[in-house]
Amino acid sequence: MQQSVFFSNASSYEGPNGEPPLSRTGFIILSIIMAFFTGPAIVLNATVIIVSLMHKQLRQPLNYALVNMAVADLGTAMTGGVLSVVNNAQGYFSLGRTGCVMEGFAVSLFGITSLCTVALIAVERMFVVCKPLGQITFQKKHALGGIALSWLWSLSWNLPPLFGWGRYELEGVGTSCAPDWHNRDPTNVSYILAYFAVCFAVPFALILASYTKLMWTLHQVSKMACLEGGAVAKGEMKVASMVVLMVLTFLISWLPYASLALLVIYKPDVEIHPLVGTVPVYLAKSSTMYNPIIYIYLNKQFRKYAVPFLLCGKEPLVDEEASEATTVETSPNKVSPA
Repeated sequence: MQQSVFFSNASSYEGPNGEPPLSRTGFIILSIIMAFFTGPAIVLNATVIIVSLMHKQLRQPLNYALVNMAVADLGTAMTGGVLSVVNNAQGYFSLGRTGCVMEGFAVSLFGITSLCTVALIAVERMFVVCKPLGQITFQKKHALGGIALSWLWSLSWNLPPLFGWGRYELEGVGTSCAPDWHNRDPTNVSYILAYFAVCFAVPFALILASYTKLMWTLHQVSKMACLEGGAVAKGEMKVASMVVLMVLTFLISWLPYASLALLVIYKPDVEIHPLVGTVPVYLAKSSTMYNPIIYIYLNKQFRKYAVPFLLCGKEPLVDEEASEATTVETSPNKVSPA
């Protein structure tokens, strides 16, 4: 098997006797696992984009962020996901140094944009429900501004490796590329630390702060009175369960990747098997499949159009709860988790 010879750290993807990091069977299994995530991710995110273009009812300002996340996740699946399937099937990265840089940049750009959009969704929901700035209506210009900021933020932190601050390199078993968190050069270490702070810590802090404020507001509303036969308390529980699910999936997706990167930086002598280094990468990429399920298909507005589209026009029976209303049209007295 021809191995990649384009990379300065290519030897780190070989065993002590020059053998590949995984057996042929191991690479095939990884390819199948990545295909399991990538196929549904492409279908689900493409469906969100298509139904949004088809139905004017979905083109509301608060839904813009959901569609933006679908675009970013689709980009991640089409680049990093598809290439991971192909390269693992081959057992090595075959696109050369230029291909590695292009893949690393594209996957990082789409991935961080999606991550920032998750934080954007949390902030938008908090502003709509809690109204921290008073009775300000959330408009199209606010939604577009948030989306533009998510892309610019991601672009500004993924461009530096193309110009010498940090770099994109092979990771894990050597079949995909990402920012190089192995290199001990001070310039590279400074980039990885800054990247961790602004692309993981900041979005996570925004998510926690926004959802904490949202939950506190709902709790205060539910304490006032048992309005509408307990509808507020019921809505609070639904939002609480959704918030827990969103935070947990965020941590499962990104915390292992960020933690491993910091571990390598602070303990450069630690030996990590290539397969162990690959698992966090796949966990991060797996978010492209369940993001649309959690953030969109659990939203009644999108589900109403997306499910029939996926089922070729068939509409399964859906339990319509009279007390549930979408967040985009409600005040704190009527809040839904979607």
